[in-house]
Amino acid sequence: MLNKQEAWVKEIIPRTYNVKSFRLGVSSRNDFKAGQFLSVALGEGQELRRYLSISNSPTEEGYIEFTKKITESQFSRILNSLKPNDKVNIEYPFGNFVLRDTDKKIAFLSGGIGITPIRSISKFVVDKKPDVDMILLYANRTSRDIAFRDDFELFQKESPRLKVVHVLCEADPVYISRTGLINSQIVKEEIPDYILRRFYLCGPPQMIEVMQKMLTGDLAVAKESIVTENFKGY
Repeated sequence: MLNKQEAWVKEIIPRTYNVKSFRLGVSSRNDFKAGQFLSVALGEGQELRRYLSISNSPTEEGYIEFTKKITESQFSRILNSLKPNDKVNIEYPFGNFVLRDTDKKIAFLSGGIGITPIRSISKFVVDKKPDVDMILLYANRTSRDIAFRDDFELFQKESPRLKVVHVLCEADPVYISRTGLINSQIVKEEIPDYILRRFYLCGPPQMIEVMQKMLTGDLAVAKESIVTENFKGY
């Protein structure tokens, strides 16, 4: 059942130099699953609508959070002008980018702001401690583009079932990472039991297309073992 309501801005959190999280106060409980998304309507008459992944976990109660890269679009400009207590119309939950009951070993392949639903799922697993083993390969151009860096470092300390590997286009002399793009060799080295895992892919559409071809082609992963989310608001 969809929840449609007027929410209010509780807090705005910078995640990188061009990515912000918006925490909204809601009048109901966190009735969504980790990994789902919501619609956000802005502007006079609420004519501008985007679909954005929920970046907090249902275990983080009292608010619902979405995270977006701030661009030059009209939607981003209005979003970036919001202040605490401003009103926002939202509708949720949507989507099937969620854990399956049968998941015991999973792998995330993500790039850029595509990390948002994965942050939600990871936090949920860390808090609820189901029998799920997770490996994340997270691609960005540079270390300063990594969203939720502190969160994932904390998650790894709290849960031995989570491994995070950063893959950066530009080598960083200080930050430990793989260099280049996510490819089949990196998957084999960092996820040696990849054939036993369900893959969750989230990132720019072109990246997802490349990752799907790599998994089903080079690595012979069954299509049924690959989960993606296809919505207009990436």
